[in-house]
Amino acid sequence: MMISPLHRYLSEMLENLRPMTSGTVNPVTEVATNPDVNKVGITITTVNGHQYSSGDSDQKFAIQSIAKVFAYGLALDDLGPTEVGKKVDVEPSGDPFNEISLQRGSGRPANPMINAGAIATVGLIKGKGGTDRLSRISRHMELASEGSPGELEINRTVYHAENIGGHRNRALAWLLRSFEIIDSDPEPVVQDYFLECSTDVTTENLSMMAATLANKGVNPVTGREVFSEETTRQVLGVMMTCGMYDAAGNWMIDIGLPAKSGVDGGIMVVVPGQLGIGVYSAPLDDHGNSIRGAAAIRRVTRDLGMHYADAAPLGGSTLRAHYSLADASLGVVRSTELSRITSQFGDRCQILEVSGDLGFAETETLARTIVEMEDDVSMVIIDFQGVDDYGRAAILMLASLTSSWRESGKDIIFIDWGESLVESILDYLSVRDDLYLPDPREKAKAASAGQIDLPWDAESIEKEITGEFRLFDNRSAALEWAELRLAQRYARQILQTDDAPRDPDTAPVFEFLDDHDVDVLAGYMELRSYTANTVIRRVGQPFGGIYFVRSGRVELAAEGRGDTRYRHVYLSPGTTFGEFALSYTGRQLTTIRAVDDVEVLVLSARKIAAIEKSNPQLAIRLWTAIAREAYTVLEQSSREAGAREEYDPDQHD
Repeated sequence: MMISPLHRYLSEMLENLRPMTSGTVNPVTEVATNPDVNKVGITITTVNGHQYSSGDSDQKFAIQSIAKVFAYGLALDDLGPTEVGKKVDVEPSGDPFNEISLQRGSGRPANPMINAGAIATVGLIKGKGGTDRLSRISRHMELASEGSPGELEINRTVYHAENIGGHRNRALAWLLRSFEIIDSDPEPVVQDYFLECSTDVTTENLSMMAATLANKGVNPVTGREVFSEETTRQVLGVMMTCGMYDAAGNWMIDIGLPAKSGVDGGIMVVVPGQLGIGVYSAPLDDHGNSIRGAAAIRRVTRDLGMHYADAAPLGGSTLRAHYSLADASLGVVRSTELSRITSQFGDRCQILEVSGDLGFAETETLARTIVEMEDDVSMVIIDFQGVDDYGRAAILMLASLTSSWRESGKDIIFIDWGESLVESILDYLSVRDDLYLPDPREKAKAASAGQIDLPWDAESIEKEITGEFRLFDNRSAALEWAELRLAQRYARQILQTDDAPRDPDTAPVFEFLDDHDVDVLAGYMELRSYTANTVIRRVGQPFGGIYFVRSGRVELAAEGRGDTRYRHVYLSPGTTFGEFALSYTGRQLTTIRAVDDVEVLVLSARKIAAIEKSNPQLAIRLWTAIAREAYTVLEQSSREAGAREEYDPDQHD
């Protein structure tokens, strides 16, 4: 399976951060667990529950102060913000995490993220339904982490170290008791505070807990509500302003996301509505925050455009459809040979239609869908025509995905009205030494002009096929190229390797007749030649007969106001046109133009009328064949519509 763009990105980022050697380990942690200062891990979890990890993501460490977030949420759910606010304020203290920071007169701690406020918060939580306070706090952390590997357990070695050296926290607890912020013996409160902070987690656990908060308090894997939506909103607000202690202001400017750090080296970051991040590295800065962890979050925020000030304009976005080329409709019936190849191998070309805005979450879903495709899928078409806007995360992931897909020998095709998305991807790749894509824009212009640059000569057709990155400004051209590409990959023998003209029995409309009938009809046909760019039939002309393309290619295009032409599709040798002019209007529906020098065999309207008189049974079989061809086109269109309607993006989250 191909590596996800996010996995690749996280791995590259951590390798760049590993050489950072500054910082010191928390003294209590050093005594208790003697952590390896070289270990660093990161995990991203989307609000759909999908995790992307790199580095030492399974390394256990004590959650420490990050537990304050979940104790505060539980207190809010139990008592409500008004009652909790009477005991613990929500204002940034601007002081280190272990400062007293109590309000003069009331003794109320500045916020629940500093130690004094966290101890007061634990004191507000009571046992309930036969479950003690600590078990309730632990249970809420477990509920938030469910769906990530492993279980949360209290590290007794860390707890004993915290308990032995926790004199300052005990002093804070007794001071809170003197102000009646804690209304009972403070020692059990302090003990539970030490125990909650001693819970071992991994970045995978921490990231799932963050994703639960990003998902309005609902675990994205289990669907269970851990906190109410109102509580989650307040918790995130306090994390935003107070979660990084006396570094909160700089964090807000640099990172711009709700976060909470712990002195064992963990940082939990929430991107509301999108994802959660857990990161670990033991060495700390002067504020008690992981140096590598903060650097990693800073990189992610910058590279993926996660800062709150970088938020994209509000707009709907969705992967609205996913189906195969076998289910796609070109609006015409191809040659019998191509139709069979597309039917047989069409599942190896997957088509995705995207609309709205492409942010992180939307692009992650798109990339994951492609990465998880079956190994035998050799081509993916992404229709971006409905996309309104895209952000930095989209550029980074699409660049990595497209480059990797092509390097693996597979084709990736963009359908887009403009070139800005491709230009942004190429600009990003221009400063990367490890990723490369050829510029597809010149070939895109050629394709719009009708040039299909697949090898047709006998020598080049035997060469090994490498992955292509292509851009088309319309769906018809992209699907036509994809059909021919499938034939080139899986049935080269049907591609023309010389200039031999085709016979009528290769046309789908005549496939519904027996060989004798085809031979008789061929006797009525007249050979006509057209030079390149000659108009063969115009919109609005009366039915003139059935045209069989013997050699060369023709273009079918509708016409709009003025000189506007809406290209439909190209027809290659072995196909027919003209029969659909027999609709209720009896008029030609498209303009037919010779792309190359073309030879056609024409069963004219006059000859068809003669057949009706001389051989009515043959005429009936001919009309039946035309009707069956029309129903084939209709069936193909219906199959595509069905594939779109049956697609449920929620099932692919």
